[in-house]
Amino acid sequence: MNLAGKLAGNQASIQEAVDAGLLSGAVTLAWQGGRVLQVNELGRRDVEADMPMQRDTIFRIASMSKPVTVAAAMTLVDEGKLALTDPVTRWLPELENMTVLDTPGGPLDRTHPARRDITVEDLMTHRSGLAYFFSVVGPLARAYGRISAKQDPGAWLAELGALPLEHQPGERLTYSNSTDVLGILLERIEGRSLQDVLTERILGPLGMPDTAFFVAPNNRGRVATMYKLADDALSHDAMGPPRTTPPPFCMGGANLFSTADDYLRFVRMLLAGGEIDGVRVLSEDAVRLMRTDRLTPEQKKHPFLGMPFWLGRGFGLNLSVVTDPAKSRQLFGPGGLGTFSWPGAYGTWWQADPSNDLILIYLIQNLPNLGADAAAAVAGNTSLMKLQSVQPKFVRRTYAALDL
Repeated sequence: MNLAGKLAGNQASIQEAVDAGLLSGAVTLAWQGGRVLQVNELGRRDVEADMPMQRDTIFRIASMSKPVTVAAAMTLVDEGKLALTDPVTRWLPELENMTVLDTPGGPLDRTHPARRDITVEDLMTHRSGLAYFFSVVGPLARAYGRISAKQDPGAWLAELGALPLEHQPGERLTYSNSTDVLGILLERIEGRSLQDVLTERILGPLGMPDTAFFVAPNNRGRVATMYKLADDALSHDAMGPPRTTPPPFCMGGANLFSTADDYLRFVRMLLAGGEIDGVRVLSEDAVRLMRTDRLTPEQKKHPFLGMPFWLGRGFGLNLSVVTDPAKSRQLFGPGGLGTFSWPGAYGTWWQADPSNDLILIYLIQNLPNLGADAAAAVAGNTSLMKLQSVQPKFVRRTYAALDL
């Protein structure tokens, strides 16, 4: 059997979910050794309109935005405009004189002073003490839930800075708005919108024309509709139409749109040490920093959104990194030493495996209930039990077909 025939079996779990009405569709891509081995276009990008998934379908990629924003920040590190050890208060006075909860989950008025300022590295590793509404509990979770992103980034940051931190900066990892804060920091250093910063430093040089915080009007028909699975039925258009102009607040941790081929360009750059097709975007040192585990053994003992996420894994600069392939495989499936990734809450997922020169990309649009399903969603599995095995089976079957 030829390679295409062997790889065809990796479609099965996805097609079964589509046929069962649990998933609208998916685009997947497998790349190895300099060439695209396979692209799957399965199901519909809009079920009601009977519009098929296509290779150039545009997806909301959620937290897959984070490594792109971090990479843009690392270009400033390469230029000496920024250092990982810099206190962010140099540009973000809203985060001066932060306080820390006396007890996680406790009252917001029972706090003590932060021992030091949040640093750039704290933002890139989610060790800032900031949070998401779904990553903490109690009054702090409720307070985060009340902060609207539909406002000027400075006003948003002021609201964030008025809340206590979950823990001391640098103490441990709590998944958070840190990358959104990093995006505001980049805007202030560069004096323009994060959209413009990313376009100049990452998206333009890499040739990623379909990646942005908005979708050009002429491309709206290519956008995959967001669905939500409830009671074994898909609810249509769970997020509404995409913006066709840049938003006032470009949230660098969550709000990019992209395609399989665009994101492949970005991952290939990271896999190749900062360069693609003769264009260098990052230094080798910058990429090495992104792909190197920075968590202490003590920090890895803390669950990530309730999951033993650091089993055989560590965390670099917003990239998970495989440190023990045998242990990591138990929870996350195959991937050799140094395999790196960071998925998105809508079921979008990718990983790059240096030991096998392999990149896999898996894109769907499923809106999770983050309050209940945050861990599964962020781990790259879709949010409900009936869907959680779809993506891991795709990965295992791809590795098996390639005899890896």
